[in-house]
Amino acid sequence: MDSGEANESTSNSNPDADGRSNPQQSIDSRSRSVLSFSADSEATRVVLQDRLEELVRENRVTIAVVFPVVGAVSLLASAEGLLPPLLSYNPVLLLFGTLVMRSPLVVALLPQIDRRAIGPLVVLTGYTYAIELVGVRTNWPYGAFQYGVELGPMLGGEVPLALPLFFVPLVLNAYLLTLLVLGRHADRTLVRLLGAIGAVLAVDLVLDPGAVAIGFWTYTPPGSYYGVPASNYRGWLLSGVVAIILVDLAFDRATLLERIRTCEFALDDLVSFVLLWGSINVLYGNWLAALVAGLFCLGLLRTDRYDLEMIGSAFPLGRN
Repeated sequence: MDSGEANESTSNSNPDADGRSNPQQSIDSRSRSVLSFSADSEATRVVLQDRLEELVRENRVTIAVVFPVVGAVSLLASAEGLLPPLLSYNPVLLLFGTLVMRSPLVVALLPQIDRRAIGPLVVLTGYTYAIELVGVRTNWPYGAFQYGVELGPMLGGEVPLALPLFFVPLVLNAYLLTLLVLGRHADRTLVRLLGAIGAVLAVDLVLDPGAVAIGFWTYTPPGSYYGVPASNYRGWLLSGVVAIILVDLAFDRATLLERIRTCEFALDDLVSFVLLWGSINVLYGNWLAALVAGLFCLGLLRTDRYDLEMIGSAFPLGRN
């Protein structure tokens, strides 16, 4: 190659003679930067997900058993006036305990949160606030009720700011349990939705009597089901229908099923719920509510992930 050809080749691969960059080179450079950033972000996400799962696995018994048992004792002591004011119904402790018990569910579902899921879950969060505000202001659809304690910061002084943290996981737990228990029958949309809505109502058959017993909220006038009126369950039926439809739209059911089948702690939050509110109902003699909690135990056992061998292996000595 002579010097003229060499110069021509060099000029074709370098910036123009007047100093301007080659547009195609700039585009290629930006594309490589975006791809590199995406790869780094995905690698970071995988590492973070693995670490979170490891933390949950290492502390399953503490999260799913110790926290709800301690929570039940502390709530009972608060209701009976046995704790000093600083500790009685302490909102920071309430929120911290709730966050810890929710962590297995959150970590299990994180890989399933994509663009498809974000929309319905945001709508569900907004609906959770809206229906509760309507209920507090108009007594519809749950009936007349008042909060007896502040469950953390209150939105407008009317409903807990952390309300979605309390409500949405209950719906998700009911939906996931329904999928596992129904098995192949969950392929039928109507069966799946009706089963999940029924599970949501059953959750509140456990929750509300216990919450009324320890003073979280009260109904005026008190209802016949351990102080809970029938109107509350009509309201939960409405909220359950809306919430379950949104959750069903949020996730690809095949990948969600695969995830919860392979993630052994995906339903540990439901275990915490059963232990916490089931024990409170037993202590206050709400036997029908306690029986429903027992039915959830049977449902969990049917998932083939909770047995004596699993419980033993969850403890450090059992793993050794």
